[in-house]
Amino acid sequence: MTENVPPAPESTAVVIGAGIAGLCAARVLADRYARVIVLDRDHLPPDASPRRGVPQGNHGAVLLAAGQRALGELFDGLVDELVAAGATPFEPGTQMIFYRYGSVWPKSPTGIDLLSFSRPLLEHAVRGRVAALPNVEFRAGVAVAGLAGADGVVTGVVLDDGATLPSGLVVDCSGRGSRSDRWLAELGFAAPAVTEVKVGVGYTTRLYRRGPADLPDATAVFVLPAPPYETRVGLALPIEGDRWLISLGGWHGDFPAAGDQDAFGAHARSLPHPGIAGLIERCEPVTEAVSFTFPSNRRRHFEDLPAHPAGYLALGDAVCSFNPIYGQGMTCAALESQALGRRLDAHGAPTAALAADFYRETAHILATPWGFAAGGDFAYPQTQGERPRGIALRNRYSRRIQLAAQADPEIRRIFTAVQHLLMPPGVLRKPAMVLRILRLSRRAPGAKGRAPSQRSA
Repeated sequence: MTENVPPAPESTAVVIGAGIAGLCAARVLADRYARVIVLDRDHLPPDASPRRGVPQGNHGAVLLAAGQRALGELFDGLVDELVAAGATPFEPGTQMIFYRYGSVWPKSPTGIDLLSFSRPLLEHAVRGRVAALPNVEFRAGVAVAGLAGADGVVTGVVLDDGATLPSGLVVDCSGRGSRSDRWLAELGFAAPAVTEVKVGVGYTTRLYRRGPADLPDATAVFVLPAPPYETRVGLALPIEGDRWLISLGGWHGDFPAAGDQDAFGAHARSLPHPGIAGLIERCEPVTEAVSFTFPSNRRRHFEDLPAHPAGYLALGDAVCSFNPIYGQGMTCAALESQALGRRLDAHGAPTAALAADFYRETAHILATPWGFAAGGDFAYPQTQGERPRGIALRNRYSRRIQLAAQADPEIRRIFTAVQHLLMPPGVLRKPAMVLRILRLSRRAPGAKGRAPSQRSA
């Protein structure tokens, strides 16, 4: 009789965190390790319910086109599964009311197909896919206290109860609150430098019953402010269960309190487009309102460290946490997980050299979305942090791009592809394109700017 002998520690990978980053990492590792153990301190629900460890799970989840493509490559058939579970496909250029810089943008095709769903639905679907892999094990309600290792090599994790779980690779997907700084210091390594951009973003979300005639000519509504005068944002997304997810928020503390329904309605009415306020007035609420605050963009620069331990990598929000209004976090986690697979294939073992290469590739992945998020947030003078050189000029040009996109469908198509990480931002800086943008931006409805339009709630 052959005994079931557990795989050797070096053929075991441990993933800390069962969010989207951890699930994507586990999927990649399952093809390369005999055993993958996913740890999470939280209870993992059996259905598509929000969970305590993902506070933003109650709010709007935007998966950029690059992220949708990456998840589809990691999990074949996932898009069809989400649609079958109630996700709504839509084309953002023709099926979304998008308001910014004084105008509803004219409808024009972008060539991009998106899905609208709740984050718990996505996480439930992906977790089910990972749990079905025969060599993946989930352990819920388990917290990690530190790393085990010596002589520059991580050999496992130390759990809160003092037990050690040996492994050949630890992938830290524990999120923004990762304790990697302390863990690395305990092993004799330097902690990564941190860049922080304080934005004080907050938003409040409530779900409403959705009917087929609620929004006759569109699938979703997105109202963005024109900084620096406007700070408020509104989002209405169709999600599974025939519901509207409506989020109202803003920069630098400008969002309604969860317990104040009058403030919620007033905030919606203060937006420069009436679409979201109309939905709130017409539709029946099915949940109480909940709030979420996000103090700052935060990026840990692992790519700049002089040395790395073998057997340990950080991924997802444990490396970079973005202003969630830009919807970049899940996409970057999926792209970083694919990079993890490429680096493991190139090196064959989780060496210190692999870590250095992985963090360099991660820095390349993060460069564009970080520039959009942290750079765009500096359009507000209240934003705190080290301002990148030339940021005022870049933000003025970004405004010109968006004004030109209102007037020219081709510029809008390219701009949308760049925002969704399908094209590099350099395509918008080519000389002929710059001249075209500067010329057309003068014709857009919002070209002359707008006086402050938001009233206090």
